[in-house]
Amino acid sequence: MSLPPAVMRRLMREITQLKTSPAEGIRVQTSDDNMLDLTGIIEGPEGTPYAGGYFKVKFNFTEEFPAAPPKCWFATKIFHPNVSSAGEICVNTLKKDWKATYGIEHILVTVKCLLIYPNPESALDEEAGKLLLEDYDSYCSRAKLITSVHATPRVRPTEFDTPAASSTDPESSSSATCSSSASPAPTPSTTTAPPGKPPASLSNPTATLSVPIITRKSASPAPPPPSQPQLHVLPLKSSPGSNLGENEGSLAVVGKDKDRHNSPSPAPLGTADANVALGLVPPAVPAATAPKAVTGKRAAAGGGASGAEKRKKALKRL
Repeated sequence: MSLPPAVMRRLMREITQLKTSPAEGIRVQTSDDNMLDLTGIIEGPEGTPYAGGYFKVKFNFTEEFPAAPPKCWFATKIFHPNVSSAGEICVNTLKKDWKATYGIEHILVTVKCLLIYPNPESALDEEAGKLLLEDYDSYCSRAKLITSVHATPRVRPTEFDTPAASSTDPESSSSATCSSSASPAPTPSTTTAPPGKPPASLSNPTATLSVPIITRKSASPAPPPPSQPQLHVLPLKSSPGSNLGENEGSLAVVGKDKDRHNSPSPAPLGTADANVALGLVPPAVPAATAPKAVTGKRAAAGGGASGAEKRKKALKRL
């Protein structure tokens, strides 16, 4: 089928751009006999069960292009909820969401995003959609098996020897993002959802896994060391007859810790008590045990009585 010259020019421009500056994980193949015999190659995204595989997508352009989307299908067998057993692709970009500004690269980028974020709600393959919702591990195992058998070549396609472009044309169809696709599928590291309940990332495209942070309880603080007894330093004054000079010495008295024992600190010692504590002055004898002083009259009377007795004894001897 021949296409209008305007359509041919646009297709040639897009194909040339894709071959010289391809997008990441996207390449195209053309036939030498027919430039419209176009095949897109999508590299399986890392972190998905399609990693390591290379999937071919065939295009069929009509006279209505670019007003209407081209027909696209998977030429490589794949186990995916949104791809039928015949390779038909269920994506809104190729149906109601199509725009005339879209092109080949936009379609391939959208299909690549579909490999990352499958949509089980609009599944063409009911078995894959059900397995994705109920048993993600089994879904991954089945998808990996099909990928290894049908999509993993022994030699990497030569088209991927051309490095991907660091940036793309703002007007290019590569402006498609994975957010326009269906809800994201969980990565293989995601825990398996309970039967009948989809993983969290399927119900919320922006859902993230929250990991509880477990912290150890800090050890109870060690009790504070017992407070040291306070030292009360009292100055000493020299007293007559003592061996201390005028400015000599000071007395250090160990008192009890007021805060620890909840008792007031002892009253400071007086000078006399300090001298006794140092051994400079003998302790005072209590008044009850001190010898009573003999008054002068009694002493005199005692002396007179002893003199009279002596005289009597002398007279008797005579």
